[in-house]
Amino acid sequence: MKSCPNKEINLKNCNCTYITCSRKGVCCECITYHRENNQLPACYFSPSAEKTYDRSVDNFIRTHNK
Repeated sequence: MKSCPNKEINLKNCNCTYITCSRKGVCCECITYHRENNQLPACYFSPSAEKTYDRSVDNFIRTHNK
């Protein structure tokens, strides 16, 4: 992984609660990873939905249609 010049800035807005994630703050790698796994990154979810670690598109739709 290359060094990300925006990592510190990104971390200020990153709501990912998965502490050991190596992609935290490196948005391009995070988006790529989740896209390859048919998921969305934590930043798409509310804090309560993100804490479930269910990053599926179905969970996104379910939690945004309330």
